Amino acid sequence: MPTISVIIPTWNEEACIGRALAALRALRGDFEVVVADGGSSDGTVRIARAAGARVVDAPRGRGPQMNRGAAEATGEVLLFLHADTLLPADAHALVTAALAAPEAVGGCFRLSFDDDHRVLRFSAFCTRFSFPLFHYGDEAFFVRAGVFRRLGGYRPYPIMEDLDFWLRLRRAGRTVVVPAPVLASARRFRRNGVYRQQLLGAVLVGLFLAGVKPHTLKRFYGEVR
Repeated sequence: MPTISVIIPTWNEEACIGRALAALRALRGDFEVVVADGGSSDGTVRIARAAGARVVDAPRGRGPQMNRGAAEATGEVLLFLHADTLLPADAHALVTAALAAPEAVGGCFRLSFDDDHRVLRFSAFCTRFSFPLFHYGDEAFFVRAGVFRRLGGYRPYPIMEDLDFWLRLRRAGRTVVVPAPVLASARRFRRNGVYRQQLLGAVLVGLFLAGVKPHTLKRFYGEVR
């Protein structure tokens, strides 16, 4: 059974990091936990260290933080987890099975939310399919460590770093959608409005695929959210 290095990028996540780390400790299997902190000013680092996680400092930004965590990780498999997301109880066995075939380079989980809104239920339902535009970083991407390094990790984009990585990973070999969901927080949808957030996400993806630069998209996102 491989060691899975779980890499969690954080920035002021004291409200949820303790729960996430407690849930990881309860999982079966060989896990290494690396928290890549982007300069939190709250209790995130203190809570993470108290929970036994390895904490490393990183330049702020999800992509650079995940790359920094990956550079410190020692596992054969890297799994990138948001601080407000929980893995299923049998995550280790599911990832191991997904990567059993030599041609499999990585994958992700299906998605579920801690909110029963019908739009979120539909969005989560779509993640069971392999269509590439249904998969983003909140689904806990996992990848063979060697493949991650060969791809150069995440690009230092301020937004859309997850979709960019997923598309490049798919070109590198077979990707697997694990038949079990992570549980993600819907806090962003509750804060911004479910319909508004879904529409904004669709617009950003469309613009990114049309060639608009991520730094331009980040400015647009900051102005309209």
